Amino acid sequence: MSVHQVSQRTRRAFLSDVFSAGAFVLGASLLPKQAHAATAATSAFKPSVFLGLEPSGTLIVVAHRSEMGTGIRTALPMVLADEMEADWKRVTIEQALGDPKYGSQNTDGSCSIRDFYKTMRVAGSSARLMLERAAAKQWNVPPAECEAKNHEVVHTKSGKKAGFGELAKAAAAQPVPKENELKFKTPAQYRYVGKDIPIYDMDAICNGKGIFGMDVKVPGMVYASIERCPVYGGKVKSFDASAAKKVAGVSDVVQIEAFKPPHSFQALGGVAVIANNTWAAMQGRKALKVDWDLGPHASYDSAAYRKELLDAARKPQKVVRNIGNVDAEFAKGGKLHEASYYAPLLSHAPMEPPAAVADFRDGQCTVWTATQNPQAVQETLAPALGIPKEKVICNVTLLGGGFGRKSKPDYVAEAAILSKKLGKPVKVVWSREEDIRFDFYHSVAGMHMKAVLDAKGRPTAWLQRSVFPSIGTTFDPKAEYAMDLEMGMGWVDLPFDIPNHRAENGPAKNHVRIGWLRSVAHVYHAFAIHSFIGELAAAANRDPVEYYLDLLGKPRKVEIKPEGFKYWNNDQGQDKYPVDTARLRRVIEVAAEKSGWAKKKPTKGRALGIAAHRSFLSYIAAVVEVEVDNQGKVRIPRVDLAVDCGTIIHPERVRSQFEGAAVFGTSLAMMGEITAANGRIQQSNYHDYPVARMNDAPYETHVHIVPSTDLPAGVGEPGVPVIAPAICNAIFRATGKRVRELPIKRTKLV
Repeated sequence: MSVHQVSQRTRRAFLSDVFSAGAFVLGASLLPKQAHAATAATSAFKPSVFLGLEPSGTLIVVAHRSEMGTGIRTALPMVLADEMEADWKRVTIEQALGDPKYGSQNTDGSCSIRDFYKTMRVAGSSARLMLERAAAKQWNVPPAECEAKNHEVVHTKSGKKAGFGELAKAAAAQPVPKENELKFKTPAQYRYVGKDIPIYDMDAICNGKGIFGMDVKVPGMVYASIERCPVYGGKVKSFDASAAKKVAGVSDVVQIEAFKPPHSFQALGGVAVIANNTWAAMQGRKALKVDWDLGPHASYDSAAYRKELLDAARKPQKVVRNIGNVDAEFAKGGKLHEASYYAPLLSHAPMEPPAAVADFRDGQCTVWTATQNPQAVQETLAPALGIPKEKVICNVTLLGGGFGRKSKPDYVAEAAILSKKLGKPVKVVWSREEDIRFDFYHSVAGMHMKAVLDAKGRPTAWLQRSVFPSIGTTFDPKAEYAMDLEMGMGWVDLPFDIPNHRAENGPAKNHVRIGWLRSVAHVYHAFAIHSFIGELAAAANRDPVEYYLDLLGKPRKVEIKPEGFKYWNNDQGQDKYPVDTARLRRVIEVAAEKSGWAKKKPTKGRALGIAAHRSFLSYIAAVVEVEVDNQGKVRIPRVDLAVDCGTIIHPERVRSQFEGAAVFGTSLAMMGEITAANGRIQQSNYHDYPVARMNDAPYETHVHIVPSTDLPAGVGEPGVPVIAPAICNAIFRATGKRVRELPIKRTKLV
């Protein structure tokens, strides 16, 4: 692994390093009104700099979101460059420091394009118009006769031309246009949007020059490895560091105080071994003798907790959405079908474990880290260090995977606290074992489904209950019920045409740190709902595709009216992003057609399964083909994903993310499981928390993008929720065995 030495930059230095004195820097208030709910709550929208045009003609675009393989450092600048009529070959991209001026920098929730598509269009179009007006003034001609084309402005009547760089100084003197003065491109005029342009970081990643969190090195840096309490919420009673200090390379042993509730993204606390290299620090940590106060969660047992959740899911709970009268319909009698489902705790387990370098000096802390949210780094470190958050300078590296884990900067806080204590730069590196044992876990969930069916097997009443420890416990230790955003993830927004429907949510206490993981609550909600639909189709002896389409009813826009809370997953309004059953029907039809559903009838040990789900404002259907041999081994020859995520910016990255989602979803469905005994997490590495390898992953994944002119929606996450139920539905059709508990490896299939 290559190691890169970096230098320190203040915010002022960042701007002076990126843009020269003669650059045309667009500093307009170009942020969306609702970039992200968290941003709206924590900071006012201020003028933000996204681009600068150098006199040389180089266009510098500031990327304010984090790159972890999604291509977002390329896609957002593509939108800006396209609207500006810039030459992509003359574009340079600079990663932004953490700063609220950019709006939300939280690369989470599949919202980067959705929230900043218009922002980048406005920025690019504004710059283009200012350049055209500057040229018109210079030539003394009407601005309407000047047109930007491929990095220069052309006077259409005379043929005069001026390069963007030549016009930079004059353009900077132009007033920033009002939005109603702008003229945006039509899809037919796009040069980059909708095209498969190589991602900006491709060469650096492939040749080893890309800087990831693990790669950072600064002068005078020491390394830290931290022994943390094996039980969540435990504290150090005492420790003996004498053996640790005898390890060659170890220079110090330092205690980090345990967090004070709520834990949020604070450092967990523990005992840090400091050394001149990572290996020595880790070996020194192994030699520590620590006596722990294990705290209230020392009796946590995941098997007993599973029963507790499922028992609660079978009892009446708080109503979160209600249509018609479910109880009255059940009282009429008829054919009932009910089932309980369970999904375990999950770990993010990215290939690159958490790592951060922090340098605290003169009342300021500079950090370099692989983070999905540099603003969360600022907000976490400021109180931990006793400094204003403006004094936290967060440099964002490339991320070797994230999946939501690296939006929680507890590991950065550890490095910063140690740097302040030691008076020198400190690098904290987590091992794979630490990453899995001290994660912010994706929640365990117990769910119960019940329906009464008419003569055609169609539900006339549908009841669903979900019980799980909420992400809200991260911020409020007393929280027991789900947050609005969790209920808005595939639970209250059921799109089916059912006259009587009730969704409920029960309380649950957390015994580990709970956090968001790729697709969040959609993972377990979609598993239960779409597995249940598969069961209902089988009970009715109907084809699953035909049954899905019947259940959706006529194409319509469904208005979601939850009981007593905000419907989160539509934060930009149901007028802009309605629940549109026509779009869900279409992806089902496309997935069925492309997979050859009608021709591939189930045979013993081999069948297709389907699931279709709306998440992150996108519509996805998956048809998964499975083979189950006579030992119960599951093989996945093919996955077909039909995708409607609105306007597509970068098709290749869309296809890539859905291909990755098929593998990620397969990992979760087939083998993903975190368990605990005596409060301790039992998994530690890929040998006992496996991810899908080549022989486990789908052999072929086909992504079928449904053309759409609707507003851009999510891409990174919505491919995951459909995979588990589609696999489980296929297994039933192939074997007659019903899977109601994840991971699938827990169910005996033969």
